[in-house]
Amino acid sequence: MKTITLIPGDGIGVEVTAAVQKVIAATDVAITWEIVNGGEEAYKATGQYIPDALLESISKNKIAFKGPITTPIGTGFKSINVTLRQKYNTYANVRPVKSIAGIKTPFNDVDLVIVRENSEDLYCGIEHLVTEGVAESIKVITKKASLRIGEYAFQYAKAHGRKKVTAVHKANIMKISDGLFLDCIRAVAKKYPEIEYEEVIVDNMCMQLVMYPEKYDVLVLPNLYGDIVSDLAAGLVGGLGLVPGSNIGEDIAIFEAVHGSAPQIAGKNLANPTACILSAAMMLDYINEKAAANLIREAVATVIKEGKYTTTDIGGTATTEEITEAICDKIKRQLL
Repeated sequence: MKTITLIPGDGIGVEVTAAVQKVIAATDVAITWEIVNGGEEAYKATGQYIPDALLESISKNKIAFKGPITTPIGTGFKSINVTLRQKYNTYANVRPVKSIAGIKTPFNDVDLVIVRENSEDLYCGIEHLVTEGVAESIKVITKKASLRIGEYAFQYAKAHGRKKVTAVHKANIMKISDGLFLDCIRAVAKKYPEIEYEEVIVDNMCMQLVMYPEKYDVLVLPNLYGDIVSDLAAGLVGGLGLVPGSNIGEDIAIFEAVHGSAPQIAGKNLANPTACILSAAMMLDYINEKAAANLIREAVATVIKEGKYTTTDIGGTATTEEITEAICDKIKRQLL
């Protein structure tokens, strides 16, 4: 039996992580959840946004599932998401974005994977006031991290039968930093001649994605561009409530949905748990429970396509609990 750290988080986190527990239980995969919170709720209880008990649990279990955590804008504490990624060196942020039948969008053939470098760039948080009215942030790009994320992207493409990797950059302006990133990805690309390789400037990439998303397969990006482009891509398939994510390191992995804590609907049984449930499927892949992971994906796709139990953000009227129970029911029927 696998022991996994569960971080419920803030806002809707308690509701969507409870949905994850129910869905995984429906697959009959045996998991012991070690529940230790972080974020605003943890601060109220312990006086720490990242309690020592949470760090000890992740270090011990090596795998964590995290609900959304609130990050203050402009003031307050440093992002807990970023802090955990940097502490555990979960350098590869993987966000699959795929069309789901039954979701009304202008696109029905999106199937791409965003591989975002997770450890550096502007997210290092190196910033200061130079003088009154002048602030400076330092963008950090290293050869080590760029080669590592390039290798991950191409290995991912190879392992999953993907045909093309696109490096996204702004090296026409940031010739040294983004230039180094590109040089590293090019060096890795040469090792994988069977996989098509191309480069696209980030602003053009945004336009291309909203016009021709079907042209793209695996995107590899520095940290900031990856964050922005993954939200844009989520909009192509129906929103953040549908897009899963994982943070992968050498020996530790943290799984989480892309969306935030949505405090305005917390406790109202309205949150869409789909992104968290699909993130749980990615976690099951990671622990080699691939059959169970596929059961979850199939159940989610079936429930959404049928349309009877979908939440308000994707055009339905179902509650969090109703869509969760519908997905569990589909899984159990497949196991009969």
